[in-house]
Amino acid sequence: MKLLYKAIIFLLMLAGLSITGLLYIQPWLLGQNGKAVLLTPWLAPIVWEGTFDPMLIDSIYKQQNITIATTVFALGKYTKFLKEFLESAEQYYFVGFRVHYYVFTDQPEQVPAVKMGEKHYLTVLKVSSSNRWQDISLSRMARLEKLIESRLINEADYVFSLDVDSKFYGRWGVETLSHLVGVIHPWFYDKSREQFTYERRPESQAFIPYSEGDYYYGGAVIGGLVEDVYKLAKTCRERLDIDKSKSIEAVWQEESHLNKYFLYNKPSKVLSPEYLWDDKKLKQMKLIRFSQVIKNYNEIRPNP
Repeated sequence: MKLLYKAIIFLLMLAGLSITGLLYIQPWLLGQNGKAVLLTPWLAPIVWEGTFDPMLIDSIYKQQNITIATTVFALGKYTKFLKEFLESAEQYYFVGFRVHYYVFTDQPEQVPAVKMGEKHYLTVLKVSSSNRWQDISLSRMARLEKLIESRLINEADYVFSLDVDSKFYGRWGVETLSHLVGVIHPWFYDKSREQFTYERRPESQAFIPYSEGDYYYGGAVIGGLVEDVYKLAKTCRERLDIDKSKSIEAVWQEESHLNKYFLYNKPSKVLSPEYLWDDKKLKQMKLIRFSQVIKNYNEIRPNP
């Protein structure tokens, strides 16, 4: 066991991660002693403030000349969130690295003119409107799959798909990069798996029984190497299609299928709730980097 921990510590140091608190591994994210858990049960790192050296890890990745593609879906009244999303991203999101935003929207004329930083670019992709917000959610995996097939496989190294109704409040950098990346949902990081809102109907391809599950991952953040995210998007899209053919819609649409995928295809890196918070929650994190803004869903969604 000691040799295993030494090997883990060595690998984390190579990745620019701190070893502080490494041995405080609990079955939940914040143990009773208040220490943050830094490893999943399958030994993937959980990224928190203080677990990486920004200068060191930036210097490692800058030698690799990487490109990070970032998809954002802004349909209907969700275009109102684009300006704040992009402006805050330009302050904190992969600063100093090559980033290409791809904005999916049914209203290209509503995309704001935000000044891009050095090596940051933006492409607008027009898509059809939808009468149901659920359909927007359900189509996300298919659109991500097609974009990777047609462009990203040759244009980017990593890809993140982020919710537009969110804002950056702190650094989001290369410490988040890995083969397959999931983020802990802010409303479930301190809950047991029996309380997770997984899809519980066996008829759905997203079904997860009460006896299974690791964490509840937020669908607002999907990321990783282009090839790995492609496999995720393709698998989830296929399962969504099967459900649709049976007139089944998972309780949280693509988020439910994402959680099913991560159950059997473990993320190689997990982001703490610092990377996906909710402005409605009382502040409990030491640092909030990315958070979903407060909004009136009745005003912005095309249907209840």
